[in-house]
Amino acid sequence: MSLPKTPDYDSWPIDETLVSVSHEARQLSVTWSDGRVSRYHSVWLRENAADDSTINPATRERILDLSLIPAWPEIAEASIDDKGALSVLFTPEDRRLRFHPGFLRTNDYDNQQLLPSELPPVSLWNGEQLQQPPTIDAATLAGAEHGSKEEADILNPTLHELLGKGLVRLRNLPAEEGAIEKVAERIGSIRSTNFGHLFNVRAIQNPDSNAYTSIALPPHVDLPTREYQPGLQCLYCIENSVEGGMAVMMDGFAIATAMKEEHPEAYATLTTIHWRYANTSRNTDHVWYSPMIVLGQAGELLEVRIADFLRGPMTAPFDQTETAYEALMTLQRMLREPRFAMRFTYTPGDMVIFDNRRLLHARDAFEGDSGSRWLQGCYLERDEVRSRYRMLKRAERAERVEASSPA
Repeated sequence: MSLPKTPDYDSWPIDETLVSVSHEARQLSVTWSDGRVSRYHSVWLRENAADDSTINPATRERILDLSLIPAWPEIAEASIDDKGALSVLFTPEDRRLRFHPGFLRTNDYDNQQLLPSELPPVSLWNGEQLQQPPTIDAATLAGAEHGSKEEADILNPTLHELLGKGLVRLRNLPAEEGAIEKVAERIGSIRSTNFGHLFNVRAIQNPDSNAYTSIALPPHVDLPTREYQPGLQCLYCIENSVEGGMAVMMDGFAIATAMKEEHPEAYATLTTIHWRYANTSRNTDHVWYSPMIVLGQAGELLEVRIADFLRGPMTAPFDQTETAYEALMTLQRMLREPRFAMRFTYTPGDMVIFDNRRLLHARDAFEGDSGSRWLQGCYLERDEVRSRYRMLKRAERAERVEASSPA
Protein backbone atom coordinates (compact mmCIF):
# COMPACT_ATOMS: atom_id res chain seq x y z
CA MET A 1 0.00 0.00 0.00
CA SER A 2 1.28 3.46 -0.91
CA LEU A 3 0.19 6.96 0.02
CA PRO A 4 -3.24 7.91 -1.38
CA LYS A 5 -3.75 10.12 -4.38
CA THR A 6 -4.73 13.75 -3.94
CA PRO A 7 -7.80 15.33 -5.61
CA ASP A 8 -5.55 17.49 -7.81
CA TYR A 9 -2.59 17.11 -10.12
CA ASP A 10 -0.11 18.52 -7.63
CA SER A 11 2.67 16.89 -5.64
CA TRP A 12 2.75 17.69 -1.96
CA PRO A 13 5.98 17.14 0.00
CA ILE A 14 5.49 15.78 3.51
CA ASP A 15 7.50 18.20 5.60
CA GLU A 16 5.57 17.37 8.79
CA THR A 17 3.96 14.04 9.61
CA LEU A 18 0.73 13.14 11.40
CA VAL A 19 1.31 11.88 14.95
CA SER A 20 -2.18 11.64 16.48
CA VAL A 21 -5.84 11.98 15.61
CA SER A 22 -9.09 12.38 17.55
CA HIS A 23 -12.62 12.86 16.30
CA GLU A 24 -16.25 13.54 16.95
CA ALA A 25 -19.04 12.74 14.51
CA ARG A 26 -18.69 15.92 12.48
CA GLN A 27 -15.16 17.09 13.27
CA LEU A 28 -11.66 15.68 13.38
CA SER A 29 -8.42 16.99 14.92
CA VAL A 30 -4.89 15.94 14.05
CA THR A 31 -1.59 16.81 15.67
CA TRP A 32 1.49 17.24 13.48
CA SER A 33 5.12 16.43 14.23
CA ASP A 34 5.86 20.13 14.80
CA GLY A 35 3.05 20.42 17.38
CA ARG A 36 0.48 22.15 15.19
CA VAL A 37 -3.11 21.06 15.70
CA SER A 38 -5.46 21.16 12.71
CA ARG A 39 -9.20 20.62 12.62
CA TYR A 40 -11.25 19.43 9.65
CA HIS A 41 -15.00 19.10 9.29
CA SER A 42 -16.32 15.72 8.25
CA VAL A 43 -18.17 17.24 5.30
CA TRP A 44 -14.99 19.00 4.11
CA LEU A 45 -13.02 15.76 4.29
CA ARG A 46 -15.71 13.81 2.48
CA GLU A 47 -15.80 16.10 -0.55
CA ASN A 48 -12.01 16.42 -0.72
CA ALA A 49 -11.32 12.72 -0.95
CA ALA A 50 -9.53 11.38 -4.02
CA ASP A 51 -11.37 8.12 -4.65
CA ASP A 52 -13.40 7.33 -7.75
CA SER A 53 -16.70 8.11 -6.01
CA THR A 54 -15.53 11.68 -5.35
CA ILE A 55 -13.53 12.70 -8.41
CA ASN A 56 -13.23 11.63 -12.00
CA PRO A 57 -9.79 9.95 -12.04
CA ALA A 58 -9.19 11.09 -15.62
CA THR A 59 -9.83 14.81 -15.00
CA ARG A 60 -9.49 15.17 -11.20
CA GLU A 61 -12.75 17.13 -11.27
CA ARG A 62 -15.33 16.48 -8.57
CA ILE A 63 -18.24 14.19 -9.42
CA LEU A 64 -19.60 13.85 -5.87
CA ASP A 65 -22.93 15.55 -5.14
CA LEU A 66 -23.09 15.87 -1.36
CA SER A 67 -26.87 16.25 -1.41
CA LEU A 68 -27.23 12.69 -2.76
CA ILE A 69 -25.66 11.15 0.35
CA PRO A 70 -28.60 9.86 2.45
CA ALA A 71 -27.51 11.85 5.52
CA TRP A 72 -24.82 14.29 6.59
CA PRO A 73 -21.41 12.60 6.23
CA GLU A 74 -20.07 11.77 9.69
CA ILE A 75 -16.95 10.11 11.06
CA ALA A 76 -17.29 6.62 12.54
CA GLU A 77 -13.57 5.87 12.87
CA ALA A 78 -10.32 7.77 12.23
CA SER A 79 -6.68 6.68 12.46
CA ILE A 80 -3.23 7.14 10.97
CA ASP A 81 -2.25 4.16 8.83
CA ASP A 82 1.16 2.58 8.44
CA LYS A 83 1.97 4.84 5.44
CA GLY A 84 1.28 8.01 7.45
CA ALA A 85 -2.04 8.77 5.73
CA LEU A 86 -5.22 9.78 7.53
CA SER A 87 -7.79 6.98 7.30
CA VAL A 88 -11.45 7.85 7.92
CA LEU A 89 -14.55 5.66 7.93
CA PHE A 90 -17.60 7.70 6.89
CA THR A 91 -21.23 7.02 7.65
CA PRO A 92 -23.92 6.57 6.40
CA GLU A 93 -21.99 5.34 3.33
CA ASP A 94 -19.81 2.93 5.31
CA ARG A 95 -16.95 4.11 3.10
CA ARG A 96 -13.31 4.26 4.22
CA LEU A 97 -11.24 6.98 2.60
CA ARG A 98 -7.57 7.91 2.95
CA PHE A 99 -6.05 11.40 2.86
CA HIS A 100 -2.53 12.44 1.87
CA PRO A 101 -0.84 14.30 4.77
CA GLY A 102 0.86 16.78 2.42
CA PHE A 103 -2.49 17.72 0.91
CA LEU A 104 -4.09 18.12 4.36
CA ARG A 105 -1.23 20.31 5.59
CA THR A 106 -1.34 22.51 2.50
CA ASN A 107 -5.10 23.00 2.86
CA ASP A 108 -5.15 23.53 6.63
CA TYR A 109 -8.04 25.99 6.67
CA ASP A 110 -8.09 25.92 10.49
CA ASN A 111 -4.67 27.66 10.52
CA GLN A 112 -4.91 29.94 7.51
CA GLN A 113 -2.67 32.56 9.12
CA LEU A 114 0.17 30.00 9.17
CA LEU A 115 -0.12 28.94 5.55
CA PRO A 116 2.50 30.33 3.17
CA SER A 117 1.16 32.60 0.45
CA GLU A 118 0.79 30.77 -2.85
CA LEU A 119 1.72 33.96 -4.74
CA PRO A 120 4.35 36.65 -4.03
CA PRO A 121 3.00 39.48 -1.85
CA VAL A 122 2.15 42.77 -3.55
CA SER A 123 4.99 45.25 -3.01
CA LEU A 124 4.09 48.91 -3.55
CA TRP A 125 6.78 51.28 -4.86
CA ASN A 126 7.45 54.79 -6.05
CA GLY A 127 10.10 56.18 -8.36
CA GLU A 128 12.45 56.97 -5.50
CA GLN A 129 12.37 53.37 -4.26
CA LEU A 130 12.44 51.68 -7.67
CA GLN A 131 14.31 53.68 -10.28
CA GLN A 132 14.41 51.03 -13.03
CA PRO A 133 12.23 48.00 -13.78
CA PRO A 134 13.40 44.77 -12.13
CA THR A 135 15.54 43.29 -14.89
CA ILE A 136 16.16 39.67 -15.90
CA ASP A 137 18.75 38.55 -18.45
CA ALA A 138 16.69 36.51 -20.92
CA ALA A 139 19.35 35.94 -23.59
CA THR A 140 18.85 32.17 -23.55
CA LEU A 141 15.04 32.21 -23.37
CA ALA A 142 14.41 32.23 -27.13
CA GLY A 143 16.31 28.97 -27.57
CA ALA A 144 15.10 27.24 -24.41
CA GLU A 145 12.78 24.26 -24.73
CA HIS A 146 9.26 24.69 -23.40
CA GLY A 147 9.06 23.16 -19.96
CA SER A 148 12.84 22.98 -19.55
CA LYS A 149 14.83 23.96 -16.48
CA GLU A 150 16.50 26.66 -18.60
CA GLU A 151 13.10 28.22 -19.29
CA ALA A 152 12.00 27.87 -15.65
CA ASP A 153 15.17 29.55 -14.38
CA ILE A 154 14.19 32.69 -16.34
CA LEU A 155 10.42 32.56 -15.86
CA ASN A 156 10.51 31.96 -12.10
CA PRO A 157 12.14 35.30 -11.18
CA THR A 158 10.30 37.04 -14.03
CA LEU A 159 6.85 36.08 -12.76
CA HIS A 160 7.85 36.65 -9.14
CA GLU A 161 8.74 40.28 -9.89
CA LEU A 162 5.69 40.75 -12.10
CA LEU A 163 3.29 39.48 -9.45
CA GLY A 164 4.96 41.40 -6.64
CA LYS A 165 5.96 44.75 -8.13
CA GLY A 166 3.65 44.75 -11.13
CA LEU A 167 6.39 44.95 -13.76
CA VAL A 168 9.54 43.30 -15.00
CA ARG A 169 12.00 43.87 -17.86
CA LEU A 170 13.52 41.05 -19.90
CA ARG A 171 16.79 41.98 -21.59
CA ASN A 172 18.90 40.66 -24.46
CA LEU A 173 16.04 39.12 -26.42
CA PRO A 174 16.27 39.10 -30.24
CA ALA A 175 15.18 42.49 -31.63
CA GLU A 176 12.95 40.94 -34.26
CA GLU A 177 9.41 41.56 -35.45
CA GLY A 178 7.06 38.95 -33.98
CA ALA A 179 9.49 37.78 -31.30
CA ILE A 180 7.13 39.18 -28.67
CA GLU A 181 4.59 36.48 -29.49
CA LYS A 182 7.05 33.64 -28.87
CA VAL A 183 8.04 35.12 -25.50
CA ALA A 184 4.54 36.04 -24.34
CA GLU A 185 3.15 32.61 -25.15
CA ARG A 186 5.62 31.04 -22.75
CA ILE A 187 3.49 32.70 -20.07
CA GLY A 188 -0.03 32.31 -21.46
CA SER A 189 -2.45 32.95 -24.29
CA ILE A 190 -2.40 36.37 -25.94
CA ARG A 191 -5.65 38.34 -25.75
CA SER A 192 -6.76 39.95 -28.98
CA THR A 193 -8.49 43.35 -28.79
CA ASN A 194 -9.72 45.99 -31.20
CA PHE A 195 -6.02 46.79 -31.73
CA GLY A 196 -5.39 43.26 -32.98
CA HIS A 197 -3.46 40.20 -31.80
CA LEU A 198 -0.21 42.17 -31.78
CA PHE A 199 0.01 45.92 -32.21
CA ASN A 200 2.80 48.24 -33.32
CA VAL A 201 3.59 51.36 -31.33
CA ARG A 202 5.15 53.86 -33.72
CA ALA A 203 4.16 57.11 -35.38
CA ILE A 204 1.92 56.57 -38.40
CA GLN A 205 -0.31 58.65 -40.63
CA ASN A 206 -4.02 58.78 -39.76
CA PRO A 207 -3.60 57.23 -36.29
CA ASP A 208 -6.57 55.87 -34.33
CA SER A 209 -4.74 56.22 -31.01
CA ASN A 210 -2.43 58.85 -29.52
CA ALA A 211 0.05 56.00 -28.95
CA TYR A 212 0.63 55.92 -32.72
CA THR A 213 1.99 59.48 -32.77
CA SER A 214 5.15 61.11 -31.45
CA ILE A 215 3.34 63.25 -28.85
CA ALA A 216 3.72 62.78 -25.11
CA LEU A 217 1.28 60.38 -23.49
CA PRO A 218 -0.03 61.11 -19.98
CA PRO A 219 -0.09 58.38 -17.30
CA HIS A 220 -2.79 55.86 -18.17
CA VAL A 221 -3.89 52.25 -18.29
CA ASP A 222 -4.88 50.69 -21.59
CA LEU A 223 -8.46 49.89 -22.54
CA PRO A 224 -10.38 50.99 -19.43
CA THR A 225 -13.19 51.17 -21.98
CA ARG A 226 -13.60 47.38 -21.80
CA GLU A 227 -15.76 45.55 -19.28
CA TYR A 228 -12.72 43.48 -18.38
CA GLN A 229 -9.66 45.53 -19.22
CA PRO A 230 -6.56 43.51 -20.15
CA GLY A 231 -4.65 42.38 -17.10
CA LEU A 232 -1.13 42.59 -18.52
CA GLN A 233 0.61 44.47 -21.27
CA CYS A 234 3.85 43.47 -22.98
CA LEU A 235 5.92 46.03 -24.89
CA TYR A 236 8.84 44.72 -26.93
CA CYS A 237 11.46 47.07 -28.34
CA ILE A 238 12.60 46.36 -31.89
CA GLU A 239 14.06 49.78 -32.74
CA ASN A 240 14.74 52.92 -30.69
CA SER A 241 17.10 55.60 -31.95
CA VAL A 242 14.93 58.71 -31.49
CA GLU A 243 15.66 61.70 -29.29
CA GLY A 244 13.32 61.71 -26.30
CA GLY A 245 10.50 59.26 -25.83
CA MET A 246 11.50 58.21 -22.32
CA ALA A 247 9.16 55.62 -20.84
CA VAL A 248 7.42 56.43 -17.57
CA MET A 249 5.87 53.92 -15.16
CA MET A 250 3.92 54.57 -11.96
CA ASP A 251 2.46 52.20 -9.40
CA GLY A 252 -1.23 53.08 -9.43
CA PHE A 253 -1.78 51.15 -6.20
CA ALA A 254 0.92 53.21 -4.47
CA ILE A 255 -0.70 56.42 -5.75
CA ALA A 256 -4.14 55.26 -4.56
CA THR A 257 -2.69 54.38 -1.16
CA ALA A 258 -1.04 57.80 -0.89
CA MET A 259 -4.31 59.48 -1.89
CA LYS A 260 -6.19 57.55 0.80
CA GLU A 261 -3.73 58.84 3.40
CA GLU A 262 -3.33 62.41 2.12
CA HIS A 263 -6.71 63.15 0.48
CA PRO A 264 -9.23 60.72 1.99
CA GLU A 265 -12.31 62.53 0.65
CA ALA A 266 -10.98 62.47 -2.91
CA TYR A 267 -10.08 58.81 -2.49
CA ALA A 268 -13.60 57.97 -1.28
CA THR A 269 -15.08 59.79 -4.27
CA LEU A 270 -12.88 58.00 -6.83
CA THR A 271 -13.78 54.61 -5.34
CA THR A 272 -17.52 55.22 -5.68
CA ILE A 273 -18.33 57.59 -8.56
CA HIS A 274 -18.67 55.82 -11.91
CA TRP A 275 -16.96 57.49 -14.88
CA ARG A 276 -17.72 56.89 -18.51
CA TYR A 277 -14.79 55.44 -20.47
CA ALA A 278 -15.14 55.53 -24.23
CA ASN A 279 -13.04 54.45 -27.18
CA THR A 280 -14.99 55.74 -30.12
CA SER A 281 -12.66 55.19 -33.05
CA ARG A 282 -13.56 55.03 -36.71
CA ASN A 283 -14.21 51.29 -36.49
CA THR A 284 -15.24 50.47 -32.91
CA ASP A 285 -17.29 52.03 -30.12
CA HIS A 286 -16.35 50.55 -26.74
CA VAL A 287 -17.90 52.13 -23.63
CA TRP A 288 -17.77 51.09 -19.96
CA TYR A 289 -18.66 52.72 -16.64
CA SER A 290 -16.50 52.21 -13.55
CA PRO A 291 -14.90 53.96 -10.58
CA MET A 292 -11.33 55.06 -11.20
CA ILE A 293 -10.17 53.10 -8.15
CA VAL A 294 -11.85 49.70 -7.89
CA LEU A 295 -11.94 47.95 -4.52
CA GLY A 296 -12.71 44.39 -3.48
CA GLN A 297 -15.21 43.33 -0.85
CA ALA A 298 -12.61 43.71 1.92
CA GLY A 299 -11.57 47.16 0.68
CA GLU A 300 -8.44 45.89 -1.05
CA LEU A 301 -7.23 47.46 -4.28
CA LEU A 302 -8.27 45.46 -7.33
CA GLU A 303 -7.58 47.81 -10.24
CA VAL A 304 -7.26 51.41 -11.36
CA ARG A 305 -8.92 52.86 -14.46
CA ILE A 306 -7.06 56.06 -15.19
CA ALA A 307 -6.81 57.41 -18.74
CA ASP A 308 -7.84 61.02 -19.27
CA PHE A 309 -7.90 60.75 -23.05
CA LEU A 310 -10.35 57.83 -22.87
CA ARG A 311 -12.92 59.43 -20.59
CA GLY A 312 -16.28 60.21 -22.14
CA PRO A 313 -18.68 62.90 -20.91
CA MET A 314 -19.23 62.84 -17.15
CA THR A 315 -22.52 61.19 -16.13
CA ALA A 316 -22.43 61.37 -12.32
CA PRO A 317 -25.50 62.55 -10.40
CA PHE A 318 -25.87 66.33 -10.81
CA ASP A 319 -25.17 67.16 -7.16
CA GLN A 320 -21.97 65.01 -7.16
CA THR A 321 -20.44 66.30 -10.38
CA GLU A 322 -18.29 69.07 -8.90
CA THR A 323 -17.10 66.77 -6.11
CA ALA A 324 -16.11 64.21 -8.73
CA TYR A 325 -14.14 66.76 -10.73
CA GLU A 326 -12.41 68.02 -7.58
CA ALA A 327 -11.27 64.47 -6.81
CA LEU A 328 -10.16 64.01 -10.42
CA MET A 329 -8.03 67.15 -10.31
CA THR A 330 -6.48 66.04 -7.01
CA LEU A 331 -5.46 62.81 -8.75
CA GLN A 332 -4.17 64.67 -11.80
CA ARG A 333 -1.95 66.84 -9.60
CA MET A 334 -0.60 63.74 -7.83
CA LEU A 335 0.24 62.14 -11.18
CA ARG A 336 2.54 65.08 -11.93
CA GLU A 337 4.49 64.64 -8.70
CA PRO A 338 8.01 63.35 -9.52
CA ARG A 339 8.02 61.04 -6.48
CA PHE A 340 5.79 58.49 -8.16
CA ALA A 341 7.49 58.23 -11.56
CA MET A 342 10.05 55.72 -12.78
CA ARG A 343 11.75 56.81 -16.02
CA PHE A 344 13.79 54.60 -18.33
CA THR A 345 14.70 54.06 -21.97
CA TYR A 346 13.88 51.05 -24.09
CA THR A 347 16.84 49.27 -25.68
CA PRO A 348 16.28 46.97 -28.69
CA GLY A 349 15.76 43.48 -27.34
CA ASP A 350 14.00 44.70 -24.18
CA MET A 351 10.57 43.41 -23.28
CA VAL A 352 8.71 45.09 -20.43
CA ILE A 353 5.71 43.26 -18.97
CA PHE A 354 3.46 45.13 -16.58
CA ASP A 355 0.13 44.85 -14.79
CA ASN A 356 -2.24 46.99 -16.85
CA ARG A 357 -4.85 47.04 -14.09
CA ARG A 358 -2.35 48.35 -11.53
CA LEU A 359 0.46 50.28 -13.25
CA LEU A 360 0.13 53.49 -15.20
CA HIS A 361 2.43 54.01 -18.13
CA ALA A 362 3.31 57.19 -20.00
CA ARG A 363 5.78 58.47 -22.56
CA ASP A 364 7.67 61.67 -23.20
CA ALA A 365 7.33 63.23 -26.64
CA PHE A 366 10.02 62.36 -29.16
CA GLU A 367 11.39 63.85 -32.35
CA GLY A 368 9.77 61.79 -35.05
CA ASP A 369 12.48 62.53 -37.64
CA SER A 370 15.44 62.01 -35.27
CA GLY A 371 15.48 58.23 -35.75
CA SER A 372 13.13 55.29 -35.52
CA ARG A 373 11.10 54.02 -32.55
CA TRP A 374 9.25 50.75 -32.92
CA LEU A 375 7.68 48.80 -30.09
CA GLN A 376 5.43 45.80 -30.56
CA GLY A 377 2.80 45.09 -27.95
CA CYS A 378 0.28 42.52 -26.87
CA TYR A 379 -1.98 41.78 -23.94
CA LEU A 380 -2.19 38.84 -21.55
CA GLU A 381 -4.35 38.22 -18.51
CA ARG A 382 -3.35 38.30 -14.87
CA ASP A 383 -4.64 34.80 -14.27
CA GLU A 384 -2.36 33.45 -17.02
CA VAL A 385 0.63 34.67 -15.02
CA ARG A 386 -0.77 33.26 -11.77
CA SER A 387 -1.39 29.91 -13.44
CA ARG A 388 2.09 29.79 -14.99
CA TYR A 389 3.70 30.71 -11.66
CA ARG A 390 1.74 28.00 -9.83
CA MET A 391 2.76 25.46 -12.49
CA LEU A 392 6.43 26.35 -11.99
CA LYS A 393 6.04 25.89 -8.23
CA ARG A 394 4.19 22.61 -8.82
CA ALA A 395 7.14 21.36 -10.87
CA GLU A 396 9.51 22.30 -8.04
CA ARG A 397 7.37 20.37 -5.55
CA ALA A 398 7.29 17.35 -7.85
CA GLU A 399 11.09 17.38 -7.97
CA ARG A 400 11.22 17.50 -4.15
CA VAL A 401 8.81 14.58 -3.83
CA GLU A 402 10.73 12.53 -6.40
CA ALA A 403 14.04 13.29 -4.70
CA SER A 404 12.67 12.16 -1.32
CA SER A 405 11.08 8.96 -2.64
CA PRO A 406 12.92 5.70 -2.01
CA ALA A 407 14.74 4.36 -5.06
